[in-house]
Amino acid sequence: MRNQELKSQDNDHRRILIGLLTGVAVALSPFYFTIYESVPDIKIWSTSFFTYESHYYESVYVLAWTLTNKLVPLLLLFIWFFTCRHWWYHAILVPISMYFYQILIIFNDDLKFADYNQVLYLLPVMALVIPSIYLIRAKIFNKINDVDKTMQDLEDEFKIRPKNFFEKVKDYF
Repeated sequence: MRNQELKSQDNDHRRILIGLLTGVAVALSPFYFTIYESVPDIKIWSTSFFTYESHYYESVYVLAWTLTNKLVPLLLLFIWFFTCRHWWYHAILVPISMYFYQILIIFNDDLKFADYNQVLYLLPVMALVIPSIYLIRAKIFNKINDVDKTMQDLEDEFKIRPKNFFEKVKDYF
């Protein structure tokens, strides 16, 4: 019995720590938007790790500003996706894939690789997400007709609660 109590306390401490880190990451999000200010306003940026030449934007600073405006919302969407416990959380994959595609386009403009059929890249994601959401919705409404449960009871029933973050990631891949 004592071992179970210790494991329960360790789990509680771990959840509190993960919640704290997630909260701090979200609270610091306004500061993430200013990260681009540390990038110089030049066309070719050379460091000891890499050299980057901005062809399309003609300034690494502008490229960093553009990327920051896509990466920060993408980070917040990932946090929302991995912490959301509602049955519809798969719908968050659509804006995630949209931001991911926009980041690819930013690099495409600057590095000149890729394609022009932009929506075609989102179709596979939408083809998986939209039917799965519809099927979950259909299950919910079938249960509403069969049982006298509130919508909150049904949402609680469909919540997925894996043991830890990595198991939740494993559920998607």
